[in-house]
Amino acid sequence: MQRDIWAGVDIGGTKAAVVLSRNPPEVLSRIEFATLPARGPQVAIEQMVAGLHKILSELKSSTASLRGIGVSCGGPLDPHTGVIQAPPNLATWIDVPIVKILATEFGCPVVLENDANAGAMAEHRYGAGKGTHHMVFLTMGTGLGAGIIIHDRLYRGANDMAGEVGHVRLTQKGPVGYYKAGSVEGWASGGGLAQIAKSVLNDARRNGRKTLLLELPHEQGITAKDVGLAAEKGDAVARRILTICGRKLGLALAILVDVLNPERIVIGGLAMRLGDLLLKPARESLRKEALQPSLAACSVVPAMLGERIGDIAALCVAMGDTRASAAAE
Repeated sequence: MQRDIWAGVDIGGTKAAVVLSRNPPEVLSRIEFATLPARGPQVAIEQMVAGLHKILSELKSSTASLRGIGVSCGGPLDPHTGVIQAPPNLATWIDVPIVKILATEFGCPVVLENDANAGAMAEHRYGAGKGTHHMVFLTMGTGLGAGIIIHDRLYRGANDMAGEVGHVRLTQKGPVGYYKAGSVEGWASGGGLAQIAKSVLNDARRNGRKTLLLELPHEQGITAKDVGLAAEKGDAVARRILTICGRKLGLALAILVDVLNPERIVIGGLAMRLGDLLLKPARESLRKEALQPSLAACSVVPAMLGERIGDIAALCVAMGDTRASAAAE
């Protein structure tokens, strides 16, 4: 039987998905399920395996049809051995040999990649980075990570740790991200934005400023989504929160522009959802900080693949570097 189907597995802390494709980025079939990390990895892996078998059977295909499986997951992980090493959002997934498990079950090459690198591959091949040779992709979700494309190839670094821009310290004090106060992740991520919101709202309360955010029942639990919705309604305090976050994001972008000299920086997650509410102050800060010749060669844009990026990223992993394959082991 001809091997003509790619499979992708996108593993997140809240949900996971399995997809099939003959011609990426088109998706033939998809199943999504809750990851439920508190119950350990076994439940999700069983659903993963069962889901792939199910959608293969619905296509009247078998495991012999699979050309390869790509797994996209948050780090830390080891792409060489194919092991997931207890990411923060999957704390019970301790040294899970996901490549070996799937390769044994399906008998095809299996590749594991962290989600920032996978997202970079997807946006470079099919999204906002298409046509560029030097690109940076930022995942701006609960945390912040980066995937770097240089000369059309994913840059991994000496031991696959390249791209951890979230760990860079911007200020000596500030919101905590990546276990570090004042880090890029602390200032410019969903988790960091929630911390900024708490501080700004405390100031608004002391000074009697009105804001839709103070009308929410539990402001300690205010999320980036809450801030975005209020800002879209014209709420001045919410817009101030996004401006603070955006300006710090701009400082991080300036570092990337000065050091890597990319043609394009593509930002997913919050930037994709909030648009210019976040990117306008980021670009203003970037213009003040970056070297002008480098900045003139670089554009900063939101990701294009939207909510499909996890699926397409996993398929790109399947089609790309196969060094972590355990199919024949």
